[in-house]
Amino acid sequence: MPHVLMSPSTWPVSLQTILLLVASNVFMTFAWYGHLRSLAAWPWYLAALASWGIALFEYLLQVPANRIGYTQFNVGQLKIMQEVITLSVFLPFSIWFLKEPFRWDYVWAGLCMVEAVYFIFRSA
Repeated sequence: MPHVLMSPSTWPVSLQTILLLVASNVFMTFAWYGHLRSLAAWPWYLAALASWGIALFEYLLQVPANRIGYTQFNVGQLKIMQEVITLSVFLPFSIWFLKEPFRWDYVWAGLCMVEAVYFIFRSA
């Protein structure tokens, strides 16, 4: 009987890379911006220490994501993927966690990122 769920190490490189980068970006976004709401009353140096602690988990996911991804993608492709994922994570985070208003500029920036993806992957 075939296995319904494959081991993550047997998943396609692109899927492994994207999932690790998404998880990494969630930690990155909280490390960079989460303190603006949740630690606003703390001194900046304590917020920085808390952010560094969160960022450790970002790097524990980002480094393997890039190492795995580099077996199939070039550095430019990895960077554009990371930027698209960053914007995809940041938009809902800023609206729901930071309570920022939706801005159409996010949509236009996203469309620019779609063009960037096209140009960086078109010769692949």
